[in-house]
Formats: sequence, C-alpha cells, structure tokens
Amino acid sequence: MNVLFITLDQFRGDSYGAAGHPLVRTPTLDRIAAEGVRLARHYSQSAPCSPGRAALYTGTYQMNNRVVANGTPLPAGLDNIALVARRAGYDPTLFGYTDQGLDPAQASGYDDPRLDSYDGVLPGFSVGLYLPESQAGWVQHLRANGYDVPSGWAPALRGESERPVELSLSGFLTTRFVEWVTRQDSGWFAHLSYLRPHPPYAAAGEFSTLYDPADVGTPIAPVPKDRRHPVHDVALSVAQSTAPTDPGQMRALRAQYYGMISEVDFQLGRVVRAIEDRGEWGETLVVVTSDHGEQLGDHGLVEKLGFFPQSYHVLGLWRDPRSLDAGRTITQFSENVDLLPTLADALAVEEPVQCDGRSLAPLFANQEVPWRTGAHYEWDYRQFFISGATTHWPLDRTLSRLNLAVTVSDELGYVQFADGSFRCFDLVEDPTWRSECRDADRVLLAAQEQLVWRQEHLRRELTDMLLRPSRPGRWPEGYGRVTSSSAATR
Repeated sequence: MNVLFITLDQFRGDSYGAAGHPLVRTPTLDRIAAEGVRLARHYSQSAPCSPGRAALYTGTYQMNNRVVANGTPLPAGLDNIALVARRAGYDPTLFGYTDQGLDPAQASGYDDPRLDSYDGVLPGFSVGLYLPESQAGWVQHLRANGYDVPSGWAPALRGESERPVELSLSGFLTTRFVEWVTRQDSGWFAHLSYLRPHPPYAAAGEFSTLYDPADVGTPIAPVPKDRRHPVHDVALSVAQSTAPTDPGQMRALRAQYYGMISEVDFQLGRVVRAIEDRGEWGETLVVVTSDHGEQLGDHGLVEKLGFFPQSYHVLGLWRDPRSLDAGRTITQFSENVDLLPTLADALAVEEPVQCDGRSLAPLFANQEVPWRTGAHYEWDYRQFFISGATTHWPLDRTLSRLNLAVTVSDELGYVQFADGSFRCFDLVEDPTWRSECRDADRVLLAAQEQLVWRQEHLRRELTDMLLRPSRPGRWPEGYGRVTSSSAATR
C-alpha cells in the first residue's frame, strides 16, 4: 500500500467544504473526506510550527517532547513517523519541510551549521524536495522563469497574487512530487508538507480574486480589556504589527486566506490525478492534517498564538482504501498525537511506547470503546522573552512559568496558566469563548480533569521495565533495535 501523508500549514479546521464552510471551495479535500473519514473535532497539540510538528511527528505532547518554540531542538531519543515508516519497509520521502531542529548532542561540534536553524529534516526521511524557510529552490525557479524575485521567503510569497498559479510555491512542490511518483515502484511513502495557507496572506494567480471580501464574514471580537486575561494582551501585542484594525482590510485578509486554501486544494487535485493515472488511487492511504490553525482575526488575533481554539482546531482526514466505511464523520475528540499510533496500526508495526495519543482504528471501525471526553493542547510563549533573559533555570524560573494548557470539552474550555491563574469558558452558553463559567463545582472538575491528564501522560519509555534477572515488566519488542535505528538515521 502507498502512503500519502499531507500537511497543510496553518489550516484552520472549519475552513473547507466538507466541514460545512459556506464559502470556501475545496473539491479535492471534500472528495478525500467522502472516500474516507473526517475528524470533525481534531486538534493540534501546540503552536507555532516546530512545536506543532514535533507533537504530530512523534505522537507526544509538548510537556513530554519539550519543543516549545521555533528553534527548540528535537530530543534525539524520540521515535517518529519516518522511523516507523522505515520499520514498516518504506523509504519515506519528504517534499517540503519538517521544521525540526538538531539535538545539540548529535552535532559535530559547536560550529556545526545545523545548529544555526530549526529548519532541519526529521530523522528518517529521504528528501525528494527540500524547501527550507528561505524557499530557495522555488525562488531560483521563479528567477529562471524571468521573475525578479527579492531574497527572502516572505517577499517572494507576497508576490504570488501577481504571478500565474502555475508558478506558485504549492505548484512547485506538486510538480516535483508528480515527477517523482511517476518513477516509483508501488509501495511508496511520501510526506507532502505544503506551506500554504500560511501567511503572507496573498493567494496565487486567479485564486487571489476568487473570494469577494464582502462575502467572508466578520471575525469574533475580543472581550473588553477589563475582562481579558493578561496572556490575551500579550498575544494582542504580538499580533498588532500584522493584524489589521480596519474592517475592510481584515475582510481582504480573510479572502486571501480562503484563496490560498482553494489554491492548495487545486494542487492536491493534481496529486490525486497523478496517482490515478498510475492506477494506484485504490491502493493509497491518505492522511491530511495541519501543524496548527489560524486565528483569522478572531479575538483580535491573526496567525497562531494564545489559548483560543482557532489556533489549534485543524482539519483531519483519513482515507484508507481497504475500508468500506467511507464518508463517515467522527465526532469524538481526536488529536494530532493520535496519527502516529494510528499509522503504526495501519502499517502493522508496533506503536512506539512514547506515544501520548492512541490509535483511532476502533473509532474508524465504529466500535464502542472508552474515549477521551475532551481535547488538549499547550502554548509556551517563552520564545518572546528568551533573548532578553539574563539568568536561567534554576536561578530564575520565570521562563518556565510562561506557558498554558487547555482542555476543550463539550461544555467547557478550561485554560490553566503556569502562574497559577485560570480561565474557564462556558461553551454551552457561549461557544465563542467570551463568557466565563461561574459555577465553582464545574470549574473544579475541569481543573481536576486536566491534572489527571497530565499525570496520566508522564513519559513512560522506561518506566515499565525493571532491571532484574527475570526481567518482569514490559520490554517492547525490538526496543534495542529501535534505539539503534534512531541513532543510525541521525
């Protein structure tokens, strides 16, 4: 079976047709949903990109993998999706980027250039097309086609609206994948990591005018300052340089975001056709998700930050051609940390012990099984203060208090801040997260649930082993092999 693992960067979970969006057109994503399973309440576990992807790729919560910012190294001892694919017999091949920084313990020395960037390739992946943050390969392609593109990824992307869609960044990646897949034998594994709909908010070619700003709707307004938590003010101060205050400009931003979604959906249509032309669509497992969401003006914020669900609720699609139960919508809470154990299950390899998520296979099979009653995510915002810190742990513990954890359930949105404060929103009364729950008993239960969640998911790789002659306890099959395999790939 082929495996097509797709990430669409900064893709908000409500912004495609199959999710019920009244405006955005996404025929390819809708087709994948109709042929597979749609995860309606699917959440990433952190933001921005590196933390969100660390959770996705390793199946671990941020409190365990500790990738808290773009630039935090990924610990070398963690297993990941590429290594799992290799143990299943694949050569997993990357198109795009993974945004995972090198563990300094694996560096060749202090001058190792890989320590200069978080832009590394996740261990275990072969590279079909590497697009670092500079997007250098695409920029060179534009220049070769006669476009005087300035250096830097952001200026090049801002010009997408002025160029034909054939020369878009998403189109460049898609073409390289199509060229690659035509040369493969059956049984390939490809990770297509698209940057769009990540900002700058400028859709490619005709997609930049696909949606009228007058039709896109208005965002959720922030609560007055006297009702805001200080972390909301921190997020507003971060966003103020990029979040329009003029309503017309905000509508234009939202229209461009939706245009970027429709354009990357168009490129995914090319991917599907290429696989169909090989006669392999019926033998291809497809997974689609995102590293995090997009505020899109809600609560006065843009991009991904803070504690509101728009930054963490993402699309989730799973299409297994071996399943006959197509077109279902899963309404139980699911998380990106579930995708690695679910993929291991689908590929018939052992699930890594480190995984905080669990296989979604029972839900796909419509089995009645005990399941989580809420979703969890975390945001660590020390990245805004690290450069200004003069002392660090253990002398100064300030940075370690700059984080929060959120539990979203059917009725409540509970936010625990590391300084000891909290917010608890009544989602039955007001699903926009602007009305606080005043029932002390309900708030206490929400706080206790989050505490139990943290206790349940303490790291466990070695905890069920006992160093005794009889070796009682759980020793995972191939434990030493997995460890050496991980080291060898690095």
